[in-house]
Amino acid sequence: MSLIGFISPLSCSYTKNNTIHKLVPTPKLNNETPNIRQRVLPNLLSLALALAITTTPLSSYAIPSLNSQPPSTSFTTPFSQSKNLELGLENGKIRPCPSINPGCISTNPKSSSFSFPWQIPEQESDNAIQKLREAILKTQKNVKFQLVEDTPNGQYLQAEVDGGFDRDVLEFLVKGDVVSYRCMAKKVNYVYPFTTAFGDSKGQEGKLKQINDLLGWYAPSFDSME
Repeated sequence: MSLIGFISPLSCSYTKNNTIHKLVPTPKLNNETPNIRQRVLPNLLSLALALAITTTPLSSYAIPSLNSQPPSTSFTTPFSQSKNLELGLENGKIRPCPSINPGCISTNPKSSSFSFPWQIPEQESDNAIQKLREAILKTQKNVKFQLVEDTPNGQYLQAEVDGGFDRDVLEFLVKGDVVSYRCMAKKVNYVYPFTTAFGDSKGQEGKLKQINDLLGWYAPSFDSME
């Protein structure tokens, strides 16, 4: 006769030949485990990715910082060019007037404000530079001579004088009996917010006329050619 005791979900016991035997159930493999993993793992991966996106700093996504400096570019404007007006001879000749400076007149044919060179009378050809210096001192205010230079292309004279707004630069090149020149305002004025300079060359024409009237040198003009 055998007695079957209480069988729990995890273990059971029975008696046989007056010996108590304990049965331990063999674990049952859960065939649903792979299916559960297939359903749960993708959801966990999606959740982890969402958390990573919301917690990762924006800088890791290469979003430019507001404090980052833009790449440097090299460019010039009419205003910046007017701060560095070139003086002196160019290829042995008087320079033309800069396109950004309306307060200028030059004997260089490339200038929009063109004026004819002067011609020194034969009897006046000696010491022409010295006579030119004296005429500038007598007709202009606060004269400061910057340069007198002997060049292969003639004698070059540069001076600063008072202008309408600031200072004007006078440049002369005497070669034989011909005097070429340029008279230019050092300061270019602009009307805000426009970048177009205002002014004209009347003031520079007036200075040159004062100098030449004192010298008495021949000064051709378009009017004289009619």
